[in-house]
Amino acid sequence: MTGSVSFRITRTAEDLAQTITTLSQRLVRLEQRQEALELQLRHQHQDAQRVPDEELATLDGIDQLLRETRDLLEASATPRHGEGPETHDSDQHHGFHGEEMAA
Repeated sequence: MTGSVSFRITRTAEDLAQTITTLSQRLVRLEQRQEALELQLRHQHQDAQRVPDEELATLDGIDQLLRETRDLLEASATPRHGEGPETHDSDQHHGFHGEEMAA
């Protein structure tokens, strides 16, 4: 009877050892996968940070085009030599966006 109890204890210990080994291997794989996902997430976060820089550059370009367009409009709105002012009084006192200008 002690022999069968000893056999069962040994068998249970071996099963537990095998289960622990399997769980340890799974844990290692999960940790590796977690590291890979964290790295991927960091790269995506860095890529997301780059997009606003590109958008800012685009907006800066648009701002420059607006300034150039405003300058061209102002230059073409100025009376040329020999021509009288044909603008209305309200046009002389308001700028591009309706700002008050000095007369």
